[in-house]
Amino acid sequence: MSDEVRLDFQRPERVGFDEAILCARKSDAQLAAIMDQVLARNGRTLMTRLEPEVFTRIAPNYLEKLDYDPVSRTAYLNWTPLLEPEPAQIAVVSAGSSDMPQAAEAIRTLAYLGAPAKQFIDIGVAGLWRLLERVEELKTFPVIVAVAGMDGALPSVLGGLVPGVIICLPTSTGYGVSNGGETALHAALASCAPGLAVVNIDNGYGAACAAFRVVNMIRKARTAHG
Repeated sequence: MSDEVRLDFQRPERVGFDEAILCARKSDAQLAAIMDQVLARNGRTLMTRLEPEVFTRIAPNYLEKLDYDPVSRTAYLNWTPLLEPEPAQIAVVSAGSSDMPQAAEAIRTLAYLGAPAKQFIDIGVAGLWRLLERVEELKTFPVIVAVAGMDGALPSVLGGLVPGVIICLPTSTGYGVSNGGETALHAALASCAPGLAVVNIDNGYGAACAAFRVVNMIRKARTAHG
């Protein structure tokens, strides 16, 4: 089994954050081998796409080291939260409450990485007043993760209202021609709002990592310049 698992423990030195474990399609034995390797080094890891039914099969000896959230399907292994987290520099803005799983994956990933985010829920463009009443606050964030399914209009609207980096997270929320998130993805890619960045459908982890890379470089720049 060890030959099937080769973890990248040097990743933090290269890119600034450690490897996450995609649990989907991994066997229970593979997940156990991964956790054993991490714990043997007294390391930590973020486990993504960990379905509730798979979590219930994890052996009890691992559970005291795991912090699991079924909404985001993420687990922290051997992780300790920051005692004094810095003020949030990232906003995670979701169009509707149906986008909560993807937004939660982004929020949990950012918390794990030590970059706390502020969440704005259910401020999609169908009720534009809900977004407009939060615009002044949203303008203060250097990075925004915009989470939207259906027609995926939220990122374009935000792109014309706020100056920060906007990372579009299209979701599979919707039906009919929403086509499992493809309409939202295409809307983000074809947006006339300049400068938007786009991740894959439902990729809350990827959106969070992109946001973290931005704020991590902001931190380094501030430190370098005193």
